[in-house]
Amino acid sequence: MGTQAIRPARITAVLPNSIAEEIGFEPGDALVAINGQKPRDLIDYRFLCADEDLSLEVLDGHGKTHRVEIEKDIDEDLGLEFETALFDGLMQCNNACPFCFIDQQPPGKRGTLYLKDDDYRLSFLYGSYLTLTNLLPQEWERIAQLRLSPLYVSVHATEPEVRSRLLKNARAGQILAQLAWFQEQRLQIHAQVVVCPGINDGDHLQTTLRDLARFHEGEIPAVASAAVVPVGLTRFRPPGDELSPVSPAQAQQVIAQVQAFQADCQQRFGTNFVWLADEWFLIAQQNVPTESHYEDYPQLGNGVGSIRQFLKAFEQSAAALLPTAVSPPRTLTWVVGNAVEHAFQPMVDRLNRVEGLTVRLAALASDYWGRDLTVTGLLTGHDLLLALSDLPSDPSQPHPLGDALLLPSVMLKPSDSGDPQATLFLDDMSVAEVSQRLGCPILPVDDTDALIMACCGELPQQPFADLQPAAGYWAPN
Repeated sequence: MGTQAIRPARITAVLPNSIAEEIGFEPGDALVAINGQKPRDLIDYRFLCADEDLSLEVLDGHGKTHRVEIEKDIDEDLGLEFETALFDGLMQCNNACPFCFIDQQPPGKRGTLYLKDDDYRLSFLYGSYLTLTNLLPQEWERIAQLRLSPLYVSVHATEPEVRSRLLKNARAGQILAQLAWFQEQRLQIHAQVVVCPGINDGDHLQTTLRDLARFHEGEIPAVASAAVVPVGLTRFRPPGDELSPVSPAQAQQVIAQVQAFQADCQQRFGTNFVWLADEWFLIAQQNVPTESHYEDYPQLGNGVGSIRQFLKAFEQSAAALLPTAVSPPRTLTWVVGNAVEHAFQPMVDRLNRVEGLTVRLAALASDYWGRDLTVTGLLTGHDLLLALSDLPSDPSQPHPLGDALLLPSVMLKPSDSGDPQATLFLDDMSVAEVSQRLGCPILPVDDTDALIMACCGELPQQPFADLQPAAGYWAPN
């Protein structure tokens, strides 16, 4: 659970032309209370700031307390950003799921990699998944009172014994009663099921999907959607975990099973309701479905439709931004996980039709994680150095990688220090170090517009070129 000690909310940014800027707030100030109440998180802050008359207790960067009175329009935002959304600390997970990625990492890396959150507030604010096993009665009451909906819930199985086995927590067996609570409260969740072969697949998966579909009835379905995701395993996972990776044959079976269930849901509800993560199709070596299949992309955060959405975004960016020629001519290497090699090849072909532009796709597996099929976001600095350091030389190029390396920012996270020059891969290696050791400029890009601008804009001159913190997930798994 969180520390429950509510700390002053440290301000990191003041938005231009905002009420906060007009009053004189500065980064480094801290918000202590609003109308006499200490906000425990960003949810409280937004709720309390919805009033027209505010009395703020503020601690400035020198430790001096100020009281600020504000009159504003109702629901008008103050224009403050904070270093964290949780002022009273993170609610951490009390389960021991053997497939948890946090426990499948090597020891000794930066501390933030090992935080196992199971916090309903992050679920509401940012769409992260929680299990509901950590919630105290007062937290359930708060969810109902503030109408915190939808939440995102890791269900995995609805049979009590199967779910308790997966989560290693006896309380995990209460999931059907908890779903009934959401139904009674007229609140919603989006569910995910991580399929572990031999444990919750086959008939167990069918039972889980049927149970979840029962809560899709009514004017406000308690379960708005469900995603089926293949388990992801690394070589660092705990010994004796009973888990095995999904094989191509198993992926084909799950695809067929879920697609049959989707057809039934289309007849019953007029929607697919349950969705397959893109990775199933990659493992099975099948094409991802067409755009119309994904409706309004209700499970995009689970990698459901992210490839198809990215391909569409690329088409739009190419139509608007891609020139017929570039000068001077340049050769670029685009690094992705080998899971998307086939899906991305048409985009590479389109880029290479630009006169003077050569883009080579480096589709890599992850030696670091021990994965034969690797999603882009899991590639590490170790993987790049291993795969790209000893490429054969090309007499026509100043460097085997060409003029620069295009790097999806989904691979990167800011360091704990916040220094943009220390932006890190999951193995704690910095982009600056990888760039220097490869002897090639690196261009992190965070969406399809940035990809095309990096391909066609001014070439970098330094081994490490103007890295900014990753702005978001630009590419699918």
